[in-house]
Amino acid sequence: MDYTPVTPFRRTIDAAILKHQAATQEDLPPVGANKWEVLRELAAARVAFGLSDRDLTVLQALVSFHQATILGGNDSELIVHPSNKAICERLNGMPCSTMRRHLSNLVQTGFVVRRDSPNGKRYARRYGDEKVAFGFDLSPLVRRFQEVCEAAETVRAAEERYKRLRATVSLMRRDLAGLAEYGRSLRPDQGVWDQFSDLAALVARDLRRKLEMEDLRRIEDSLGSALDHARNLLDGCETENMSTNDAVSEQHYQNSNKDSYDLEPRLEKARGGGVARDIPEVADSPLCSEDEANPTAITDDQLMPNIPLGLVLASCQEFKAYSEQPVRHWHDLVRVADVVRPMMGISPSAWDEAKRYMGPEEASVVIVAMLERFADIRSPGGYLRTLSSKAAIGEFSCGPMIMALMRRDAA
Repeated sequence: MDYTPVTPFRRTIDAAILKHQAATQEDLPPVGANKWEVLRELAAARVAFGLSDRDLTVLQALVSFHQATILGGNDSELIVHPSNKAICERLNGMPCSTMRRHLSNLVQTGFVVRRDSPNGKRYARRYGDEKVAFGFDLSPLVRRFQEVCEAAETVRAAEERYKRLRATVSLMRRDLAGLAEYGRSLRPDQGVWDQFSDLAALVARDLRRKLEMEDLRRIEDSLGSALDHARNLLDGCETENMSTNDAVSEQHYQNSNKDSYDLEPRLEKARGGGVARDIPEVADSPLCSEDEANPTAITDDQLMPNIPLGLVLASCQEFKAYSEQPVRHWHDLVRVADVVRPMMGISPSAWDEAKRYMGPEEASVVIVAMLERFADIRSPGGYLRTLSSKAAIGEFSCGPMIMALMRRDAA
């Protein structure tokens, strides 16, 4: 046949059908497409094209009538001509009226093109070496395969961003609930702890349902403000408590540990000499790598742990047996972690990776928390690398580890 009709048999025609019909007159791409891969990508991007899951079920039934796995390529025959009864049988008995409705949506969106015969029947005829078929043309699946893949990748990227933001909100909520409980025991005179507990409870209720991206961002902002406020209150309280106990603690360590004078020069040498500083000098540690020695690897404005130091010291006690001096600041905890790490069987590369992605302070919190449950951890180095990989994509917080230790002690 020399002429291919573009008007459907006994059906109304609109601009969408004419557009897709005209597009099918172009040559197919030289390389075909795997029909199951096309369906898989289209399933991921179905919302972007206005398709439902039932539409794709009907499309899958139509594609199953094509014998080859690759659509296009050397096989230029992409028209299938099953009857309505045969299609419904492959759809496990779907009513014919329902099937026609979903099939009409596939035609409207341009993924299937009708090739009607003069009498509206679907069939194939051979005239010598030429074969003429009337039915459903699947060539748009090949032509639009690249478009479908790009839309599917966009959808997957949006879903990944949503998943990460939801995980971040969940971690922030748990941290706020734990800080509110700790702050209520430390500063019961502050009424703000009840507000923080209520906010954490409301967020937990909201997370039970499907939230929009804007709702999650709004919750993230409110939790961030509450966490900053809670940390400021607790840090101020801890500074007062530590300043009153510094003299007693210092006298106790000087008088009770006679070997501290012998170890003092080696500690000073490990720190590179000089007096103690408030900012940890990771580059001076003998375990640091070249990336950490680079000032661009660890910046001064990196995030500190999202829990107060006092809460860590109250929950973790095992590390004190390895500390020659009392831990009063974050850099003291980093120093202790540097000493404890090789005893736990953690390699320098795993420790460097943890400091790179978590920051030295939070990595030190993880080390002392792992020491509390050391008997239960089969591979400390592998466990630390797993946490580092989560921290690299923003899905880790040390807060839940400390809260779990607090609940263990309370039990």
